[in-house]
Amino acid sequence: MRDTDNAATQHGRLPEFLSGTALARVQTDYEVLQLMRRCANHFGLSYFLVARFPEAEKQSFSERLLVSNWPAELVRAYDELGVFHASRLVADVAATKRPVHGDQDLLAPKAKGPDSGVAELAVRHDLTRSIAFLLHSTSGEPFIVVFSGKQAPHELDDVAALYFGAVQLFECLEQTFASGPASREKLSSREIECLRWAAAGKSSDEIAIILGISAYTVSSYFKTATKKLGAVNRMQAIASAMRLKLI
Repeated sequence: MRDTDNAATQHGRLPEFLSGTALARVQTDYEVLQLMRRCANHFGLSYFLVARFPEAEKQSFSERLLVSNWPAELVRAYDELGVFHASRLVADVAATKRPVHGDQDLLAPKAKGPDSGVAELAVRHDLTRSIAFLLHSTSGEPFIVVFSGKQAPHELDDVAALYFGAVQLFECLEQTFASGPASREKLSSREIECLRWAAAGKSSDEIAIILGISAYTVSSYFKTATKKLGAVNRMQAIASAMRLKLI
């Protein structure tokens, strides 16, 4: 269901919160995340993500993820399957400039083989319908934008409106890249160490042992690093730190 503020919106029309005037005020990736959440809701979708296009198996799914409202357990479970770089999603968006529609198999491996468990994971989290776009940064770097839920818009006007909204939101996100460390408090060496070990898959308890500090202190470093990076959780803090080349 679309939220009550947007229920009367005509097909093919973007809501006021995605107007040029509203977007001009966006300064942080957290604000972009909130707008993407509202955009997804407006089109009757539940989930969204923006990820760097994978380069073979050099990085995991979570390392390429920039902005998303996927639950942390879903990201971890999909990451453990290690199929993002070989997924139908990646193959299909690379083959066309048009929006890509898919079902629960969109995130599964493109090549036929043993059941990867992706479809079951997607169904369990209501990612049964998705619409994806391949967008490029000003420098030409490719990114994948995906909106998912139990249903996805198929009417041409709605698809076009969602695509245009995605382009505008991606441009806002790209502008936050440029703000970089200059607009953020500097991370301490301990905060960077914690983020680096977390990016390597270590838990707070494991990081505490590695660094010779308490798990409570590790959690404290994560909280301050997350705040400094303008992120909403540890996963986004890691993604922001990687994007800013801090880890």
